[in-house]
Amino acid sequence: MACFSFSATRLPSLTWISYRKTSHPRLLSRSQNPSFRFTTAINCTAEIADRTSTLREICEGRVPEHILRRAEEIGFVIPTNVQRQSLPILLSGQDCVLHAQTGSGKTLAYLLLIFSVINVKRSTVQALIVVPTRELGMQVTKVARMLAAKPVETGPEQKNCTVMALLDGGMLRRHKNWLKAEPPTIVVATMASLCQMIEKKIFTLETMRVLVIDEVDCMFNSSRHVRSLKKLLTSYSSINNRQTVFASASIPQHKRFLYDCIQQKWTKSSVVHVHVNPVEPMPSCLHHRFVICHRNEKLQTLLCLLQTDAPQCGIIFVAEQSEKSKKAGNVPSTIRVVEFLKTSYGECSEILLLEEDMNFNLRASTLSEVRQGGSCGAYVLVATDIAARGVDLPETTHIYNFDLPRSAIDYLHRAGRTGRKPFSNETCSVTNMITPEERFVLQRFENELMFQCEELSV
Repeated sequence: MACFSFSATRLPSLTWISYRKTSHPRLLSRSQNPSFRFTTAINCTAEIADRTSTLREICEGRVPEHILRRAEEIGFVIPTNVQRQSLPILLSGQDCVLHAQTGSGKTLAYLLLIFSVINVKRSTVQALIVVPTRELGMQVTKVARMLAAKPVETGPEQKNCTVMALLDGGMLRRHKNWLKAEPPTIVVATMASLCQMIEKKIFTLETMRVLVIDEVDCMFNSSRHVRSLKKLLTSYSSINNRQTVFASASIPQHKRFLYDCIQQKWTKSSVVHVHVNPVEPMPSCLHHRFVICHRNEKLQTLLCLLQTDAPQCGIIFVAEQSEKSKKAGNVPSTIRVVEFLKTSYGECSEILLLEEDMNFNLRASTLSEVRQGGSCGAYVLVATDIAARGVDLPETTHIYNFDLPRSAIDYLHRAGRTGRKPFSNETCSVTNMITPEERFVLQRFENELMFQCEELSV
């Protein structure tokens, strides 16, 4: 990651907890190479967690009973691999880097930690979750509020855990009054809105016990966010007074990142790296395909793919419009794709649009429609990379890359919008529409992410 400084000094003593499942023939040679095995320790708590069968068995006695009951009511009963590996570490109070596939259950893991340490009788902000986008923030807030819902049997005098969504595009004046009158227990925030409130001294982080940075690699790689993020980690709060959790499916050069976490005092020196499936970064249920066509054939090729696959729920990823194209007054690719599909495929599925240039209310409305399955029971979402990070749409079975992503990391996150149903063996597909000149780019992604792509003829 470009913003991390790194010297040739020997790495501090770190703990890695790795859980791997090696099945792909191209991965076996790497996993059997001693130089590839960076796992330096498997601590006993992770081994104990491997033998437990339910979330309750891992969390009982540390997470409040009504939270565990609520989690079970929602359907969170059997822990995923990342929850089984990380929860004993998180609940022991250690700083942690959660590094696992998209849709693997990282959000629930850090929320259970938060509910284990907060005290609802105190009217202070005790946990802060920082996210890169409003859409991810709304999603995390929804899950947190579902878990925090007040049990029916509790009396009216018992205080409830309150969760505030302090997100870009929100009503900051109303949030300001709320923070002054009775601060929420948990705040889910985007960086710009958070810094605005802190710098105006609307609230402080002196009583914060847990700090979570979700999609941490995205935050550090954003020129808009990185300075504010470093201030949050070192100036607005101290590592001595909080437990710090970083989470992402992709942390390039993770050893270097861990080194910087300690050297820059973003985490305590005892930080633990929980890396689930380090040699298989994407879910094994994904079937990767590609079709070669010329640019002027892409729309017709896309239509053929949709008619053949007939997806109930699919996402088409389109590149964001460049500044040069905007100045030239060209129609964005997203609009061209949406208009084409509405005239040629609109009878089969509802065609929806999600892009960064839309206002916040329209974006929220689109996601709400998507989660309801569209008005005709099926949807195709045409989106830019704003939909690639953290947005949870478990019904999505097909991803189409109308334009190739800019990097292997972006490919990983786009592909991660499908195959998200917990404990499901359903095969989902990721289809890439490429020109003959782009074949080598896709091959590079295959090598970096260790997957194989099948060629289709349309």
